[in-house]
Amino acid sequence: MTTPNAPAAPSPAQDSIRQRLLGLKGYFGQQRGIWAIAILATLVAAITEPMIPALFQPLLDKGFAQNALPLWSVPVAVIGIFLIRGIAFYLGQFALARITNDGMEKLRQDLFGQLMRAELGLFSRQSASALSNTIVYEVQNGAVQLVSAVIGLTRDGFTLLALVGYLLWINWKLTLVVFLVAPGLSWIMKTLSRRLYRLTKQSQQATDDLAYVVEENVLAHRMVRLHGAQSAQVQRFELLGRQLRGLALKSTAASAAITPLTQMMAAIALSLVLSIALVQSQGGTGGTTVGGFVAFISAMLMLVAPIKRLADVANPITRGLAAIERGLSLMKDAPTESEGSYQSTRAKGLIEWRQVGIQFKADAPPALDGIDLTVQPGEIVALVGTSGAGKTTLVNLLPRFLEPTTGEVLLDGHALPDWTLASLRAQLALVSQDVVMLNDTVQANVCLGLPADRAQIQACLQAANLWGHVQQLPQGMDTLLGHNAGQLSGGQRQRLAIARALYKNAPILILDEATSALDNESERLVQDALKVLMQGRTTLIVAHRLSTIEHADRVVVMEHGRIVEQGTPAELLARGGAYARLHSRGEWAQPAQG
Repeated sequence: MTTPNAPAAPSPAQDSIRQRLLGLKGYFGQQRGIWAIAILATLVAAITEPMIPALFQPLLDKGFAQNALPLWSVPVAVIGIFLIRGIAFYLGQFALARITNDGMEKLRQDLFGQLMRAELGLFSRQSASALSNTIVYEVQNGAVQLVSAVIGLTRDGFTLLALVGYLLWINWKLTLVVFLVAPGLSWIMKTLSRRLYRLTKQSQQATDDLAYVVEENVLAHRMVRLHGAQSAQVQRFELLGRQLRGLALKSTAASAAITPLTQMMAAIALSLVLSIALVQSQGGTGGTTVGGFVAFISAMLMLVAPIKRLADVANPITRGLAAIERGLSLMKDAPTESEGSYQSTRAKGLIEWRQVGIQFKADAPPALDGIDLTVQPGEIVALVGTSGAGKTTLVNLLPRFLEPTTGEVLLDGHALPDWTLASLRAQLALVSQDVVMLNDTVQANVCLGLPADRAQIQACLQAANLWGHVQQLPQGMDTLLGHNAGQLSGGQRQRLAIARALYKNAPILILDEATSALDNESERLVQDALKVLMQGRTTLIVAHRLSTIEHADRVVVMEHGRIVEQGTPAELLARGGAYARLHSRGEWAQPAQG
């Protein structure tokens, strides 16, 4: 859920730039006092612009006549003008930085908060690199470009108005020629800004694709080298790099075309003005003095810089909007997980699957098909079967990582969607073969969001057979473990996951092939820790080795998304069915020795 003022992602095809800018008011428009300072400082700085050519008129007309002006007046006026301009510039820049960073922080918080609450399908649609790039880098670049461009637009707009006002005051007839360039400038900026926006969106996608190739090759670096696929991956990277290069060049061409086109139109208007001014001055029809003529021409020449910057402002505004709108579209396209209102301090642990089915694709066989299963509080149930039988899919329904296509799952007699997500997931602890750790301390990885009790953390590490190793680390439980706890071995990471589950002390435990990738010694230590962990808890074991189910109260055998038989290991062996066939074919490794 976004904040009340968070805007929905606009449709660039339907909304004007002004409407899209107004749509960001919830993030960059709330600091009204800061905006007032920024605009006032910008206005003051703009007003000082025509004061420079205005000094030429008395200086040329009177300054060189003896005793016509005090000697100190012009230098003091120049210093005063630049002092005022400097103070105004400083205040404007500081206000700009405050507006940018406040809005950027608020937008980032909303985006990350939405990421933490988003439906899990988002993570299958978006790569990690694309999500991190959008939330961290694109928001920052977009905010800086956008707010800087808006302030620049305000500054140059005020400067242009101040200079035009001064020109109207000197010679209003000549000044009207300036307005001849307005329709042409408007057409150029409108046409090219649309092209820039389109190219920017394409460049963002191309950048994500390029980053994703890097991410894939970092994660799969061993497999890529094992198969000698480096050259193929380099070619893939080069192809995407060339596409990004082409888009960048097209964007540069569109952006670069704005300046010469607008400058040429301004030059034509300026040439007309200069010609008419010279005719008026030579014919004496305008009554213009030398000082007035120089002041007029100087002010006219000063118009070129703000006009040029105003012509260029379409590019950063377009790029900034595209970057920020991408983040906003992320929030719009990632609805939050649905939940109910039922809560429980501690569940009893009664779990029921009632005619549960899951169909991932319409043309594919169901992953689960008509599952009916009840697990009693405190019961240890092992789910066995060949790869793809549906074991992990079945347990992933409990924390609502997946939703059933048909049927329902209940905990303590309440359907899972009726629970609040926080209360539901507080009842579950998970230890899987794919252990995920944060780049944080041992303590932080054990408590993981719960209040830290160092004595309890130590007790959990001891129960997980890991305390001895933690004591040998440089800072003990305050040692940073690095990316995904790279300092630890596979067995140590698995035991750290068990310590985390112990610390959570949830009434329901899910063991998803928790010892599948361990050697015998590591498995023995993990199995000892698991015995402690399973005590007094409803436990579901997705089994890979026979040693992991030897203490199970019941074994449930699955094939092709269905339950084909269940009972104690001894009963199933005696029955000579699916479990016996798996056992006889050696589908699992034998129990670890020693």
